[in-house]
Amino acid sequence: MQDQRADLEWREGRVPVSVRFDDPYFSLDNGLAETRHVFLDGNDLPARFVDGFHIAELGFGTGLNFLTTWAAWREAGVAGRFHFTSFEAFPMELHAMEKALAAFPEVAQLAAQLVAAGGGSAEFEDVTLTVIEGDARQTLAAWDGNADAWCLDGFSPAKNPELWGADLMAEVARHTVPAGTVATYTAAGFVRRGLEEAGFTVTRVPGFGRKRHMTRGVLG
Repeated sequence: MQDQRADLEWREGRVPVSVRFDDPYFSLDNGLAETRHVFLDGNDLPARFVDGFHIAELGFGTGLNFLTTWAAWREAGVAGRFHFTSFEAFPMELHAMEKALAAFPEVAQLAAQLVAAGGGSAEFEDVTLTVIEGDARQTLAAWDGNADAWCLDGFSPAKNPELWGADLMAEVARHTVPAGTVATYTAAGFVRRGLEEAGFTVTRVPGFGRKRHMTRGVLG
């Protein structure tokens, strides 16, 4: 339905901002560097990559986290394939995704493959991408998968608290392998407490750019 698609405006003509949540989809400074710092480094990747590794994500957005991870997988030269599952309530229109990703020439070749595949669930040479549409508070509970690493990348907890509640963090933990990890750009106290209550050992570490802190967690 149309009202379930992402409603966008563009900052500086290139950075998509959610009208619904009044929040940009990626860093105004350097979205690619932010993704590497928060979600790759935050989950100790690519060092943990092995055949069959499974990454899950709250908030697919432009697909930048997926593309950055895919590029890191290839650069690491890991044999086999990995899985990337993302939960997204408000999918972005394909033309908007293509426009947003044009800001990142480093992943242009992979972005072109994602766009050509329709910008959602697809099988690629070395990765299976699954994008599950709908409210993660329902769709995650129904998911039968388990992730080795989580990217928690919903819009700001102050503007989108529904995606950061304790019940949802408990579902994240329930769908994480033993000693699996989570990483997120936010250091909001209620998010960290929710992760701790769910069974993660939580650490606050330096954030990216103007964000002083971010959060990492290890289950168990």
